[in-house]
Amino acid sequence: MTKKFTILLVDDRMENLLSLEQMLLADNRAFLQATSGNDALRQVLKNEDIGLIMLDVQMPDMDGFEVARLLKANPKTRDISIIFVTAINKDEYYVLKGFEKGAVDYLSKPLDINVTRAKVDVFERLFFFQHELKQALRDKELINGQLERFMHVVAHDLKSPLSGIAGLLLLMKEEEEIIRSTFLSEYTDMAIDATTQLADMITAILDYSRETQFRHKEEDVDVNELLQQLIKLLFPPAKVQIQVEGEMPVIHTSRQKLQQVFQNLLSNAIKYNDKEKTEITIGGKPDGDFYEFYVKDNGPGIEEKDNERIFKLFEKVDNEDDKGTGIGLNILKLLVETQGGKVWVESILGHGSSFHFQWRR
Repeated sequence: MTKKFTILLVDDRMENLLSLEQMLLADNRAFLQATSGNDALRQVLKNEDIGLIMLDVQMPDMDGFEVARLLKANPKTRDISIIFVTAINKDEYYVLKGFEKGAVDYLSKPLDINVTRAKVDVFERLFFFQHELKQALRDKELINGQLERFMHVVAHDLKSPLSGIAGLLLLMKEEEEIIRSTFLSEYTDMAIDATTQLADMITAILDYSRETQFRHKEEDVDVNELLQQLIKLLFPPAKVQIQVEGEMPVIHTSRQKLQQVFQNLLSNAIKYNDKEKTEITIGGKPDGDFYEFYVKDNGPGIEEKDNERIFKLFEKVDNEDDKGTGIGLNILKLLVETQGGKVWVESILGHGSSFHFQWRR
């Protein structure tokens, strides 16, 4: 059944209500009427499908400004569009007062039939666009929830036999016949490494599916404090020197998301460094609506042709490398892009890399 656009008409004079309804009649519209402010509030609380309120300003018990203020103060009704309809003073003060109380438009009596219909048509289209968007978001949440449950089942069902295989291979490795044979010992080690790598990839895929949900609370985060705590938690080896340059901001954001981005970059800078002394520098600067952070290292660097590829799922600089799964930088990119920002790398092969990302302030 086609959803109707429900309009609440509020005026203390019945003849005005009937006239306005006749002006706006259409097959896909339904109308409710209220002859006072209190009546209007009751109607809104009883009917969840109201998409627009045509609200007279001058009413005896409660004027339209007060009705709008009460509606906007209630989380359940604050998103309903309101058009003030009035014959009182048209000067700037009253127009601004209407918008201040929550109106989204203003019509002066006597109403121009074409202008009135055109404005209501706009709000009708907006209502249905918003309804479709909300439904799409609900469908997305449902699909994401099903996907997350599916990933948990897959991870459990795949990791269980893998654990059994790994255990069996470790037992086999202790067999005297395999210990004596360099050939068998080498292939047993390869099988164990491959099984471990596959288990790590399954875990990483599960982590990836969890991150796509983005369900993290936001709070004021002191970035310098976050970094100092993170550096301690990473337990960097003695040869690793990590320095935070300049002042770091306080950002209202998800601590867990921002920490994961920094943790990924710092862990990679430590893990893949090929120098006798590892030097890592963290810094940043304001960039419009964002704060641009960077993590710079003196590691092996990246060829220019790989600068974009490494942020793709399962892509690594060296596909023969067994240190990672090729998922971490893709999750990082996903987290940054949900902020509306971007991530990139500047690097010279053999002379280190500088990873940059924007985070909304």
